Amino acid sequence: MSSNPVDPSIQKAADALRSARGERRPIAPVSASFGIQGIEAAYAIAEINTKARLASGARMVGKKVGLTSKAVQKQLGVDQPDFGVLFDDMEFLNGQDVPASMLMQPKVEAEVAFVVGKDLDAKPPAWSEFLVSLEYAVPALEIVDSAIAEGIDPELGFRIVRVESVFGPNARGRYGALGLTQLMPATARSIDRSLRTEAQILEPVTNLRTGFRYLRMMIERYEGDVRLGLLAYNRGLGTVDRALRAGRDPENGYSPKVLGGSGSQYTGKGIIKDEGR
Repeated sequence: MSSNPVDPSIQKAADALRSARGERRPIAPVSASFGIQGIEAAYAIAEINTKARLASGARMVGKKVGLTSKAVQKQLGVDQPDFGVLFDDMEFLNGQDVPASMLMQPKVEAEVAFVVGKDLDAKPPAWSEFLVSLEYAVPALEIVDSAIAEGIDPELGFRIVRVESVFGPNARGRYGALGLTQLMPATARSIDRSLRTEAQILEPVTNLRTGFRYLRMMIERYEGDVRLGLLAYNRGLGTVDRALRAGRDPENGYSPKVLGGSGSQYTGKGIIKDEGR
């Protein structure tokens, strides 16, 4: 009996993340590169790569629950914790060295680790059953790293690519903007001097990386104000600054297209820094 076929975009996203980790080379958010959206798709990608790790000989030694704080969930625009697995090569005991070569963009967070003393049935356990299964708790340090480049929230990356190019890698704007993130050639070259030709700027990975780097610069320029950062990305930094100095709102209708309205509004911070994502 054959299993259900995997959506090609999900498979490509999983392959890209696995390659990024293997090569220690961060990539642009897969939400923008492959049109991935929604928690089910995210877990489907994780499941593919978990199976790949197990097939390569890795052992699953624990589970990870993240974003358990309601305050952090609200800050990041989500409404539930996230879940993952821990493999044997992720465990380091007190006093052991952690090779920096196995990590990308690492950050350290203090955590509590619970050691489970006995197996639980596959069905969701009662609270009392869960408590009885725990042997003890220990302090732990979690090293969070990321295969996603430039630190842009994947949801915001997805939204801006959808608005700018409708995910068309060869999209060309009326005034010369290029690619998935609709970069003006002069802007692209100001960020990466190696980009000499249109073909280089249109290359999807390069375009996403450069576009998201520019977007991050604009958001940081306005001290984390995502709306103003988006407007500067679209209208230009000088135009937005002049409007603000004159006491005018620089809004031209662009930011609502990206950020959405009631029921689908983006509520994240735009830039992922130390939230463990």
